[in-house]
Amino acid sequence: MPRAQQQAGFSLIEVMMAMIVLAFGILGVMSALQWSDFGLRQGTTGTHALALAESRLEVKRTVPWDALLTDDLDGDGRAEVTMRDDGQLPDKQAGDGIYTAMIEQDGIVLRWTVQPDRAGPVQAWGSAVITAGARYPAGQGQWRDVTVGTLRANPRYLGTR
Repeated sequence: MPRAQQQAGFSLIEVMMAMIVLAFGILGVMSALQWSDFGLRQGTTGTHALALAESRLEVKRTVPWDALLTDDLDGDGRAEVTMRDDGQLPDKQAGDGIYTAMIEQDGIVLRWTVQPDRAGPVQAWGSAVITAGARYPAGQGQWRDVTVGTLRANPRYLGTR
């Protein structure tokens, strides 16, 4: 009887090694997908924080000059927030001439300031520097900040600088 033909194929060890290599490849791909998902969520949160800061700044650009230190957050015609310069949170230092307000929305802390060019009532100011900043969590106990600002002139100011 002729010798049995040798069967061609893969041995068990070769199949197991191929499965191990495939498993490491899949682990690498899954890890890359997790990092890209994390980056995408961080980018989305950062964009949302920037949009909130820009929105608050735009509101401050368009309100009547006399209403510069009050904020109608929900658009109902009543001011919910009055900016303060009294040294109590969110204001950092009393009497420094920087009026401050703050809210938290969707895990993002939004803080805005109005710094006039001179002391006195709002009507006596010639201009004011307005800033809006957002602080948002960046994961692993870290925070990121984004700040925008503008200079606004009093349209009824008639004095000298």
